Amino acid sequence: MKEEKTAGKEAKNNSLLSPKILENYELLKEIGVITLIENLTREIQNYKSLLEKGLDIFSHTSLDKILDATVWQISDHFFPMFISFLWKPIQNRSNITIRSYQNYKPVEMDIKIDNITAFESFFQIYPKPISFDILKKELNNDAAIEPLEVVSPDIVIPIVGPFGLYGIILVGRKMTEIVYTEDELAFIQQLITLVSQAIKNHLHYEQSLRDVKTGLYNHGFFMTRLKEEFYRTKRSSGASSLIVIDVDKFKNFNDTYGHLAGDQVLEKLAQVIRSNVRTEDIPSRFGGEEFTILLPNTDLSTAWMVSERLRENVEAMKVEWDVPLPGVTISLGVFSFDRNSNMETNDILRRADEALYFSKAKGRNCSTIWEPDLMEKFPKDQDGKRC
Repeated sequence: MKEEKTAGKEAKNNSLLSPKILENYELLKEIGVITLIENLTREIQNYKSLLEKGLDIFSHTSLDKILDATVWQISDHFFPMFISFLWKPIQNRSNITIRSYQNYKPVEMDIKIDNITAFESFFQIYPKPISFDILKKELNNDAAIEPLEVVSPDIVIPIVGPFGLYGIILVGRKMTEIVYTEDELAFIQQLITLVSQAIKNHLHYEQSLRDVKTGLYNHGFFMTRLKEEFYRTKRSSGASSLIVIDVDKFKNFNDTYGHLAGDQVLEKLAQVIRSNVRTEDIPSRFGGEEFTILLPNTDLSTAWMVSERLRENVEAMKVEWDVPLPGVTISLGVFSFDRNSNMETNDILRRADEALYFSKAKGRNCSTIWEPDLMEKFPKDQDGKRC
């Protein structure tokens, strides 16, 4: 790297050593041509460096990696006391996710803020990095500013796109206590333009995989991951599991309290599901009031515990509405598969569904594990027909 820089410097010097330039060097220097050439050369090098940094950020496929790379690139240029990213993972919702860094490493910071809605209109008009002090003065909204004052950032950077404000980035003071120079602010603005696009591209991709109403994965993504997990288990020794969920008597919520109340039940249920699964699990809205959870590398006994924990948490959850809503319960079916399972993905779904139907036939609000003779155990009605 040192040799490349030396070679680049020599090439620059050699470009100014041609006979014609040397012959008129003093004149060219006097009228500013030499300075102009040097400045242009420096700008070209800066843009090359910026392009390399941008390509590094765009090379990452997960949001965590994009944020990690951004922190490294900013901190490599100057060293801020902290960097915090606040963004909306689901664009049509106000809830935000926060990720902070100190000394290149993720840390927990005391930023108590639920949404960034109050900054939306300001950054639509002024979509550029801004001093926190100026933002406080121009925004004139103490309630919005107060949660940020706890960490006291130096710079606030908006991530703005076609759907509004995607998020903001907070950059702390420099470790040297020296204020940011105009060149550094220009670098931040140029880099964040690339970072913003990388984050927006990722969020758009993520949202294409999500159910709009609940924020869980959609049916198409679930089916893709189920097939991938099915074939993965064929090559490994472990088991994976599937839980299928149905909201008990969901039609009553829509018919009695309206479809908006029903939507509120589904959204609250989705929150409970998310809080009861791991990062690598695939919770999805399969359709209507039916949900699925794909549990990679999870055996049957563990899947059963997840199912029962989820059922109990849903039974205990409260759904806020204009009038008190009755309690929500769910029925669940559990199925596990491994390399010895002689079936296709549709068979996996069908068996989990059979276990779910058995739970509903037993009286609802329970979990059932699929067994080979499950259908023979199905409850019968008064006429002897299976329910």
